[in-house]
Amino acid sequence: MRYAFPIYLFAALALCGCHRESDTRSNVRAPGQAESSRTKVLEAGAAALQDKPPIEAINAYLDGFHFYNGRQNVQMEAHHYCAIVNEDVTQCVIYDGNVKNAKLMGVEYIISATLFATLPPAEKALWHSHVWEVKSGQLVAPGIPEPAEKELMKKLVGTYGKTWHTWHTDLDKQLPLGVPQLMMGFTGEGQANAAMVADRDKRMGIDSGAKMKDRVDIPAPSVNPAANGWQHGSTFQIADPTGSQHAHESATAGAASKASDVSARANEKQAR
Repeated sequence: MRYAFPIYLFAALALCGCHRESDTRSNVRAPGQAESSRTKVLEAGAAALQDKPPIEAINAYLDGFHFYNGRQNVQMEAHHYCAIVNEDVTQCVIYDGNVKNAKLMGVEYIISATLFATLPPAEKALWHSHVWEVKSGQLVAPGIPEPAEKELMKKLVGTYGKTWHTWHTDLDKQLPLGVPQLMMGFTGEGQANAAMVADRDKRMGIDSGAKMKDRVDIPAPSVNPAANGWQHGSTFQIADPTGSQHAHESATAGAASKASDVSARANEKQAR
């Protein structure tokens, strides 16, 4: 992928802006005592005196949706804060919101089609394509001008992502319980819960449908057939020995759920 500097300049400005009207609060409140005055003083001192190069390298904010590999009906919104490693590799930290107390849900690694082609078949099955996420208008870069966002999407449309979630706040888990879980991205019409997308759009003041129409001229590269393993009967997930009861644990290898699409939180509450 060839990232034009102005695109990420706009993205960086978006990170510095105030998204008051589009704030997305964390799904859960972690247990524990409020910060003491001593901790706040230590925190302020560290902020003033310590450099944070890896954090300062984050220069783009993307918002999209994921689902648990093996259970397409268990879905959630994911806020990506990304840094460019080089022309072919990007790394993102994923939060359950875009405010200060948002919880760190996981990570996503994004690579170019060129690098993806070099991976062994078993590895490719763990990665998902971004063509539909971009073309559908569901993947957005809040806060930057539409022309800059479109240029960014042109760079992302042919890439592949590998995503692990470690704190399942979408299931109202107040602590990062259990083991990491492999996530996937949507690849076609009707997969993402329409109400979930509409809620995001309303909160952020965007229109996914309009973005889909605007992106019709973005070329859609062919998806490597080894990606999106869940579509081809290769549904890998880490078994959780802790008994934390992930909502998708009943899924079996190679058999994605055919249940109606619902948001992860709604799915969990319905089961209670």
